[in-house]
Amino acid sequence: MPEDMTLAELPPHRTWARGGTRPVLALHCSLAHAGAWSGLAEALSGVTVTAIDQIGHGKACDWDGVSDLHGAATAAAVQMAEWLGQGQPIDVMGHSFGGTVALRVALTRPDLVRSLTLVEPVIFAAARGQPVYTNFRARHLDFARLIVSKGREAALRMFHGDWGTGQGLEELPDRTRTYMLDRIHLIEAQNPVLLDDAAGMLAPGGLEAVAVPTLLIDGAASPPIIDAVHKALSARLPHSQRLSVQGAAHMVPITHAQTVAKAVQGHLDAC
Repeated sequence: MPEDMTLAELPPHRTWARGGTRPVLALHCSLAHAGAWSGLAEALSGVTVTAIDQIGHGKACDWDGVSDLHGAATAAAVQMAEWLGQGQPIDVMGHSFGGTVALRVALTRPDLVRSLTLVEPVIFAAARGQPVYTNFRARHLDFARLIVSKGREAALRMFHGDWGTGQGLEELPDRTRTYMLDRIHLIEAQNPVLLDDAAGMLAPGGLEAVAVPTLLIDGAASPPIIDAVHKALSARLPHSQRLSVQGAAHMVPITHAQTVAKAVQGHLDAC
């Protein structure tokens, strides 16, 4: 039972007590760690935010290179949500890859979720059938091939250029760049779920059954695939609303933490 779990049995995590016991589970993006939520979490009030290190990141166990990475990340999130909620639903927020994990938790364990905040969930398959998806898929697969043909640094340069904060790769601290290089292969490992919906997250009737309030947040300057994904999700999620942050790109919860926190706070207060 969740109440019998010890902290040592839970995924590695970090907690911000923000003046309330209402639990919020936060799931970070690829190539990051739980600390990526610091700016946003510290701007919230009336809640306690717990962010876990996703598999292969931070202090979490390494990915074995074989198993279903997305499935393992979802299982870890479910475990933490069960422990935080102690039988009650909680608020769940996720960014990028973490946003897709948050959505999968809501689809597979709706009893655990009180509200959703999805910041650019990269379930690219939601945009299938549109020209923007075809173009994006080709580029994303080129990135995967680049890891093999020209090495991790070339692949990271391409990925960071599309999805980073706007800083050049050379501007990042050596420790950060090394951390990202060591994990760049995890991006390709997500492709079966994110590009092809291997987990069936987009099955007919699934998104339509998500009954909780859902806030979709994007950066207005993000790659065009994000707007296409958000349009597709908002059309199917019955209780969703969108916020596009001007002047921001994919790393909006970090680069524009105060703006995002204000929207998240309003979303939580209304739930």
